[in-house]
Amino acid sequence: MAAERRKAPTIETSPIIKYSFPPLSPAGARLLILGTLPGEESLRLQRYYGHPRNHFWPLIAALSNKPLPPLYEDRLALLEINRWAIWDVLEGAERIGSADAAIRNPTANAFADYFAANPAIKAIAFNGQKARDLFRRFVMKPGIVAAGDFDLIELPSSSPLYTKTLDEKLAVWRSKLAGHIADGRQEFRVK
Repeated sequence: MAAERRKAPTIETSPIIKYSFPPLSPAGARLLILGTLPGEESLRLQRYYGHPRNHFWPLIAALSNKPLPPLYEDRLALLEINRWAIWDVLEGAERIGSADAAIRNPTANAFADYFAANPAIKAIAFNGQKARDLFRRFVMKPGIVAAGDFDLIELPSSSPLYTKTLDEKLAVWRSKLAGHIADGRQEFRVK
């Protein structure tokens, strides 16, 4: 009698649909920072930029001239200093893991409704090239937003997969967002 062969357990490799969080928009937000879609750790924690090695919150704290708060709720308060909102380009997509390269069958968030409800937003900053590319493909190309409607700002990704150091990213973020950073009196410089 031949020995029975055991089947190796199968590992789930089918993409799972992942969904974005609602936007975080302080009253009077003037700049919207867009990512692509939350990564695994962010989804697990139900927090924007939840991975401890992601540079997003350290960048926001440095640009706000504040120390990085340990509590997420206090980090959210940093957005109010500069009147910045955060969201993701995608409402949902199939993806295995956290890499943007693994995104399949994406669906964009409802930007027409968002901008109608947030008329003070005059600029959009993209947290990485993939966010910019997805926005162009799913929001600008269909005509939901025109190129001249907003000041469009490309930033290096805050992701730990993007190999620039925090200081290198901060220099670029500070330079490109200079006209959108509040000074000590909470007023905004004109570009």
